[in-house]
Amino acid sequence: MTLDLTPDQLLTTTRTVRKRLDLSRPVPLEVVKECIEVAVQAPSGSNRQTWHWMVVTDAEKRAAIGEYYRLAVEQYLASEGAAGKLHADDPERGPVQRRVGDSVAYLGERMGQVPVLVIPCLKVSKLPAGNQSGTWGSILPAAWSYCLAARARGLGTAWTTLHMVYEQEIQELLGLPEDIRQSVLLPTAYYTGDTFKPAPRQSLDEVIHIDAF
Repeated sequence: MTLDLTPDQLLTTTRTVRKRLDLSRPVPLEVVKECIEVAVQAPSGSNRQTWHWMVVTDAEKRAAIGEYYRLAVEQYLASEGAAGKLHADDPERGPVQRRVGDSVAYLGERMGQVPVLVIPCLKVSKLPAGNQSGTWGSILPAAWSYCLAARARGLGTAWTTLHMVYEQEIQELLGLPEDIRQSVLLPTAYYTGDTFKPAPRQSLDEVIHIDAF
């Protein structure tokens, strides 16, 4: 069963969910597989389809990834670029950023309790020294499609890459070969409540440039 959402509603209400992830409700593996089946319809460079999807349900492995994530979040929150410290003097954006920072800290303490952790990966023998947009463009659209498919099925996800601070440790934990590269981490769970709405964004006049910057 999927929610009755128009394409625009789906695209504008698929939010990063942290505090509202239901940590007590199991997520059927079949539903996760449905989401991935939708996700792999996304484009990939030269149609190579060299993606692999790590779906982590084992409690001990989730807890281990959660601990690495907690350590990474600690470092992130202490950095100057932490979400909660940005736009501190802006009366409109400042409070939003502080709420984001609070929710990052919340998930940092609970990542290992999320029922399913999904890590979309890409088979890459060597990362190019120059332009990598083609490389990561072969997995990130599929990762976002997974988030949309999850939303349509009443699941919440969070888009984060902070686990990459401990990329090698997680690589070994999951037994990933050296040429299988992790991308984002997508904690997946049913969410509490039933409403999502478009988030505040900059005006189009601030971000659109026609023919020249």
